Amino acid sequence: MQRGRVQETAMRAVPNAGFDSWVAGFRSRAISKGISETTFATAFRGAGFLPGVIEKDRNQTEFTRSTEDYLAIAASDERLALGRQAMAQQRATLQAIEARYRVEAKVVAAVWGLESFFGTRRGSVPVISSLATLAYDGRRGAFFEQQLVAALKILQNGDTTAQNMTGSWAGAMGHTQFIPTSYLAFAVDFRGDGRRDIWSDDPTDALASTAAYLAKSGWSYGQPWGVEVQLPAGFDTGLAGRGKGRSADDWAAMGVRSVGGGGLANHGAGFILLPAGARGPALLVFHNFNVIARYNNAQNYVIGVGHLSDRLAGGGPLRAAFPPDAAGMSLANRQELQRRLTAAGYDTQGSDGVIGNNTIAAIRAFQAARGLAVTGQPSLALLGLLR
Repeated sequence: MQRGRVQETAMRAVPNAGFDSWVAGFRSRAISKGISETTFATAFRGAGFLPGVIEKDRNQTEFTRSTEDYLAIAASDERLALGRQAMAQQRATLQAIEARYRVEAKVVAAVWGLESFFGTRRGSVPVISSLATLAYDGRRGAFFEQQLVAALKILQNGDTTAQNMTGSWAGAMGHTQFIPTSYLAFAVDFRGDGRRDIWSDDPTDALASTAAYLAKSGWSYGQPWGVEVQLPAGFDTGLAGRGKGRSADDWAAMGVRSVGGGGLANHGAGFILLPAGARGPALLVFHNFNVIARYNNAQNYVIGVGHLSDRLAGGGPLRAAFPPDAAGMSLANRQELQRRLTAAGYDTQGSDGVIGNNTIAAIRAFQAARGLAVTGQPSLALLGLLR
């Protein structure tokens, strides 16, 4: 699945002779894979080269957010409020999906929340154009050509139309952002109308398809993805990490306890993750962690889905604090900085503690107004000036 869910702006196709030549050559390859002449012609009738897609592909950020920042975004107050509202609206549907596929509604909803902000950010880029552009560009040509063929098969099956097949710049589609090959493998027609429609404003088929994906990947119903734990003093951090599973009894014998200090519940073998090192929260994760990783293997994503699912079900934040950042600031410090900047007239557009472009711009404006060196960087000294 694709990451970085942001609302896509419309992208305009531009003339490109090389792209046109590539499409002409691709036509025979597509037909050899079972795509009909009619499907191909219809799909490409309004398709074209999208330079905006190449720009996004070339400028993917290399910055990887810390787990603390990722969770602050994944389980923000705004996302939680919208998620609880969306779950209430879709309660009957989510219950029916849970009953059929044996995947908890809170987990399906958490994927929905991270992938498209509960359907509000599904993407508006024409998928045939975006995939063809990326396949022609060649950086990952074979992969995107495979996705393009799969997208054409979706159209040929009649699940949607080329005009309606929109998504992210990289071709992820619908409420839970399926790439075309994953759609072919896992999408379901839960509404029973003959189409597996993940693009509709009605999220039913998309949510059911996500549950089907997780179920076919081996989801264990009734079991947690992971739990926060408390490590003993002097714990050997070399024992932590993906793939280093041990039984609950083994971990307990080493002094690992529940986050409240009690004994460990036995949820089967699990491994310990220390996403912020030995000074941050410790997570004991189980089989279902690996199942979520089949959807998206990024560790922060899996933790984000699991944590958001717990929060949507009424759970609280992680109890252990993350260590200060490189500037020596805690999450509370960063949140206070954002609140004080906004109160001083430099709007950070939120106070989640994540230092993004809006906060950097606010810091720069404040520094410029005060005659300070304009760095845009947060610091305890800057916070002191605002107090």
